[in-house]
Amino acid sequence: MMNRTDCASCIRATLAATVLLAATGAGPAAAESQGITEDTIKIGNIVPYSGSASAYGNIGEALKACFAMFNEKGGVHGRKIDFISLDDGYSPPKTVEQARRLVERDKVAAIVDVLGTPTNNAIHDYMNRKKIPQLFVISGAAKWGQPEKYPWTMGWQPTNSAEAHVYARYILDTLPEAKIGILYQNDDYGKEWLEEFRDGLGDRADALILAEEPYETSDPSVDSQIVKLAASGADVFVNISLSKFATQSIRKANEIGWKPLQFLNSVSASVGSILEPAGLERSTGIITAQYLKDATDPQFADDAERKEWEAWMDKYYPSGDKTNSFNVFAYAGCHTMMHVLQEAGENPTQESIMTAAGNMKDVAIPMLLPGVTITTGPDDFYPIETLQLVRFNGTFFEKYSDAIDVGKP
Repeated sequence: MMNRTDCASCIRATLAATVLLAATGAGPAAAESQGITEDTIKIGNIVPYSGSASAYGNIGEALKACFAMFNEKGGVHGRKIDFISLDDGYSPPKTVEQARRLVERDKVAAIVDVLGTPTNNAIHDYMNRKKIPQLFVISGAAKWGQPEKYPWTMGWQPTNSAEAHVYARYILDTLPEAKIGILYQNDDYGKEWLEEFRDGLGDRADALILAEEPYETSDPSVDSQIVKLAASGADVFVNISLSKFATQSIRKANEIGWKPLQFLNSVSASVGSILEPAGLERSTGIITAQYLKDATDPQFADDAERKEWEAWMDKYYPSGDKTNSFNVFAYAGCHTMMHVLQEAGENPTQESIMTAAGNMKDVAIPMLLPGVTITTGPDDFYPIETLQLVRFNGTFFEKYSDAIDVGKP
């Protein structure tokens, strides 16, 4: 019996051979691959349009608008994208239900940009058993970059480990006597992020961290947790929260007069959907990490990519909020998927799609920060490995550090 390493090697070899056949026109007909016909490629997506993380449902709407733009331009190799986006309410059991529907009923060729660590965890094994690409997972968990074990799954954004270590290093270098309070989501996402932040602090973690407060996604608010963190005497707030809880925590800290230096995890660093509801003045001074251009930053006012993004918003997503960074995220993610489909050949298969995803070399995707490109390889499923610290000035996030090469976990 083959071990997992041998099996993974066989799969990678099969993928490479498939792409070669597709490139020479000798590959299997498109109709032989699930979700791919002569005219269409069916792509699935799962995001929370409802529930505690519903702010991220905006990503699904923006993806629809972006694929619509590409369809109007002719699609890819003459095929239009048939995009199906479903709601899971950020509930793992519902994610499983929706993934089964997409794979077994709708017969998608791949799924893209499914949001969340616990939700993607719930379908990780299933997607790999079914050999359906689970691409550009919206989660910073390191596990999405394990081609030897999960050859059908790939992340996109920098890992939680990378971001957490960047914040930890900044604190150690500039605030060696910091008193740290941490709010974190009590699930796979928050726990991994907290563990990686502690790892970044090393043997100073116990001395610097005064308090850690978890919350459940079913909680109505995090007000009590913020009061406890303030009472601990912390002067640095590491905020590992999502969606409405990020908004609530920023607002509550201000209401009780707690004014620590705040580090906000990048997935919640959206001016339009998170900071505006909290209050822009209340959010001033927040530090986060970026790898995408901030559409509210005046330094990009004359940037060609930003102008193209704004034109896309105006034509294909006029109801969208240009201050919402999730619209930038979805636009860049959509372009990444279209690049992969283009490179997968004129007769794409599930195998050739994964091979194309795993062979990107310094690919420039619109709206990534200057100098940030995407590179993957058969043994490197971490597309983006660069971050930059930024600080909110009350209007936009301004550059706070040079680009940081974070590498693989």
